[in-house]
Amino acid sequence: MITLRIVSRLLDYPDEALFTHARDLTAALDSAGELNEPQRARLAGFIQQLCARPLLDVQADYCELFDRGRATSLLLFEHVHGESRDRGQAMVDLLAQYRADGLELDSKELPDYLPLYLEYLACKSDEAARQGLDDIVPILALLAARLEARQSPYAGLFTVLLALSGSAVDAAALKPQVAQEARDDTPAALDAVWEEEQIKFLGEQGCVPAQQAMHQRRFADAVTPQYLDIAAATARTTGESA
Repeated sequence: MITLRIVSRLLDYPDEALFTHARDLTAALDSAGELNEPQRARLAGFIQQLCARPLLDVQADYCELFDRGRATSLLLFEHVHGESRDRGQAMVDLLAQYRADGLELDSKELPDYLPLYLEYLACKSDEAARQGLDDIVPILALLAARLEARQSPYAGLFTVLLALSGSAVDAAALKPQVAQEARDDTPAALDAVWEEEQIKFLGEQGCVPAQQAMHQRRFADAVTPQYLDIAAATARTTGESA
């Protein structure tokens, strides 16, 4: 699917090459037979809107959206395993899958980086590509819902990916969950993540200032990663759409 290659490029860090070849990307949509006209128009509009802005502004917004906090991370396993040991094994398994299909990674990105995974699926048959998308549909739906809540135009890219997967999972069903999530990309939340716990010596009474203690309690939940229960999300959204 050429669409997967295009969306992969659009989800990667925006650079000068993307802006230079924006018209080529738009022209390539004409040969994407897997897209209907509204989907083609959505992607073309995204490219036009993105590349009409100054590159530095686009890059800054991209980093703010995808690199601050974990909620909208483009690392797939971040939304399932977090920092657990299971994530490492999942990474090894995915890397083995790439190699079994003749793909040897030479980039600095991790195997579960979404643009890289889409690039991989683009090299497979349409049926295999759809199956690969279906494997990550709950993650795509979660990201679509979170980006929609932030009114980001990137949400449209995930809507297209969900449509190409052929899955019945609906990102709209995750809106109530997303609405209850605390933002993890605010300055206060980011500070709380990196804030070191004060060292206390044996027998020492609590010496954490009241204001600091209140600050820690206030943001304790704000920095808790919101991981995805794939089975629950799939059952919920499939059941509601049935």
